[in-house]
Amino acid sequence: MELYPLRFEPIFKERIWGGRRLAEVYGKKLPHNVKIGESWELADLPEDKSRIVNGTLAGQTIDQVIARYGSQITGKTDYTPPLPLLIKILDAQDMLSVQVHPDAQACKRMDKGNPKTECWYILDAAPGAMIYKGLKPGTTKEQFTEAIKAGTTAELLNKIVVKAGQCHLLPSGTCHAIGAGLLIAEIQQPSDTTYRVFDWNRVGPDGKGRELHIEEALDSIHFNSSGDQLTVNTVGRLVDTAEFIVDKGHQTPGCEVLMAKGTMRAIMIITGGGQLIAEDMESEPFSKGDTFLVPAAWEGVMQFAADTEYLVATV
Repeated sequence: MELYPLRFEPIFKERIWGGRRLAEVYGKKLPHNVKIGESWELADLPEDKSRIVNGTLAGQTIDQVIARYGSQITGKTDYTPPLPLLIKILDAQDMLSVQVHPDAQACKRMDKGNPKTECWYILDAAPGAMIYKGLKPGTTKEQFTEAIKAGTTAELLNKIVVKAGQCHLLPSGTCHAIGAGLLIAEIQQPSDTTYRVFDWNRVGPDGKGRELHIEEALDSIHFNSSGDQLTVNTVGRLVDTAEFIVDKGHQTPGCEVLMAKGTMRAIMIITGGGQLIAEDMESEPFSKGDTFLVPAAWEGVMQFAADTEYLVATV
């Protein structure tokens, strides 16, 4: 069978800090009366696997089609699951917890969890909206431990006022938090391992605070690097790490981009729209908020009907 660009059913995640903007901005059909903080656009985790909604493979999950078509999708003869990307859209109407994701060495030391390097592309930002990205220069483990006890953790974080179009890299081991009033495209390693150190003294519907993971967090944070050293990009090659690469494209109406065989790509449409076309394939339309996986064996054209910005993630 000739493979084609795969589109998936979003996996929605209820979050205490979420809202309804994914429906308002991207037309996503959210469950009623629920705060949705995350829409997982492409996922291959044990309990969350994206399901195809277009073409002859509709109804199958991402791991099922990769098990069947292997290198035709991934472009690799030595592919080992899971798919090495997890792509989300976040609706942060309130503050997220102060947290950290471990690197491979920390996971090995603790004999649990999976490493997670991620990047945040700012889709929309309320005036003055900020992120907390890494520690202030010179912050020690001892100082941070005392701040956790005193409830002053945020005072040691590097605060950055952000705006739409910025891409922020957060390597594993970076202590961080997302502020209120942000829509973010998150591209990351396929891991949901998160260690929270502070949650702004919030309580859930049960009147209790969320679980914290102080010991694991302190063992995971990179205290020898500070947030002001981390990169911020807005055009072209946004991220280039050992884990994944992210490029930003911008095309005007009537333009076309040839997509040659050989590389698996995950593409997220930020603005605009158009269609994917190829021989012996019905055109596949796309618009803002869409994410699709382009198999390595597919060759075709992205044809743009409007002024369009998009992200391309490769591994």
